[in-house]
Amino acid sequence: MAEPTHTRLRMFNTKETYPEQNLDNDLCQAVVAGGVVYLRGQIGQDLETRESVGIGDVTAQAEKAMSNIAMLLEEAGSRLEDIVKVTIYIIDPRYREDVYRTVGKWLKGVYPVSTGIVVQALARPEWLVEIDATAVISEPTPAEVADTEVAK
Repeated sequence: MAEPTHTRLRMFNTKETYPEQNLDNDLCQAVVAGGVVYLRGQIGQDLETRESVGIGDVTAQAEKAMSNIAMLLEEAGSRLEDIVKVTIYIIDPRYREDVYRTVGKWLKGVYPVSTGIVVQALARPEWLVEIDATAVISEPTPAEVADTEVAK
């Protein structure tokens, strides 16, 4: 069997993540394949403790989702500036401005393509927004290369 040409980051099983649901799926938070980083949809959840944050506060949940995205991209060797596509799921159209304002703050100057979807519900009733992103792993900038050389 050939060696995998991709890397899976932060693998988990849904039995642990969703103990209240009868699920047994092996998933991960990010897959790096062919120079592209595919992220799992991020919500207002601490990735270390799996605790929901910002319950009842869509802005706080969007902020945590974007923070998770930034962290996962860094772990994958990418960064926010390398995002090419964002999909935003909200459970109420009235949340759109607050969520998009938060996402816009994180992605100022990035110019990804974006899709927004209003859904009836997300996986847990306390989740108000879910954001997923796809990014590339770009070549380091000349300044980053210089910083690496200086650090050596």
